[in-house]
Amino acid sequence: MQGVFVPQLRDPVRTIAGRTFDFNRQVVVMAVVNRTPDSFYDKGATFALEKANEAVDKAVAEGADWVDIGGVKFSPDDGEVAASVELERVLPVVRAAAQSHPHVVISVDTFRAEVAQAALAAGAHIINDTTGLHDPALADLVAANPHTQLIITHSRAKPRTHFPRPQYADIAGEIAGFLRDRVEIALGRGVRPEQIIIDPGHDLNKNTHHTLELTRRLHEISIIGYPTLAAVSNKDFIGETLDRPQGERLSGSLAAAVFSVLQGARIVRMHNVRESVDAVRMTEAILGWREPAYTLHNM
Repeated sequence: MQGVFVPQLRDPVRTIAGRTFDFNRQVVVMAVVNRTPDSFYDKGATFALEKANEAVDKAVAEGADWVDIGGVKFSPDDGEVAASVELERVLPVVRAAAQSHPHVVISVDTFRAEVAQAALAAGAHIINDTTGLHDPALADLVAANPHTQLIITHSRAKPRTHFPRPQYADIAGEIAGFLRDRVEIALGRGVRPEQIIIDPGHDLNKNTHHTLELTRRLHEISIIGYPTLAAVSNKDFIGETLDRPQGERLSGSLAAAVFSVLQGARIVRMHNVRESVDAVRMTEAILGWREPAYTLHNM
């Protein structure tokens, strides 16, 4: 189809948490629940345990396929967060989500193997590592858990460190090379191809010009052949492009998500679940991957 890039994926049909996802014809909406006191989007609105659990329930009710739970920001601006603190934040939410929503896929956003291991034991299904396997022990852990998925993300800095004024000669090419290298590390440590998801890391160690070009050339990432995740929701590249503060970036986020799908993304990580689900399902229907919910008009 003109204007649409459909990547040839390795192992596009995957069973996760007892659900089957066909990434040849399906786009997953991953909801974001951050149990941090000052997350960049909601400024800690879901930090309290009760609020975090309510956010999971709301995301599921609004149609999220996956829920991504995090206890530590990517940015280091809030200082050191010990693994013990991260565990205290994340594990109760994972346990509650697993108990209340047994068929929802639970992802945990962490770069620590000890947190990932505890989260898997509590009921998580995906390890979302935004540091590009800075700690290869995460790959060892996923290799030992064959029903687990591993998200490998492009980022250049060590975990929770600043990377000022990043420079790229070929943004998409360099990110693709990084991801291919990290995938080979994971495979070499026993992770199976059907366990791997890749994420080019929108805005992570990138400025707005970099992220706009990356999004424009996202097919150069999805062509690698693993399901590609686009985490575009409410990012600074949207705010700076449109001159919109946090809380006013929904339209830009939806536009970036749909464009990413047309460039081969098969998972979109979003804060506004209901609107994102509608945008994704409409895109799937236009592409001929999904039937309308009903048809009465001119029938």
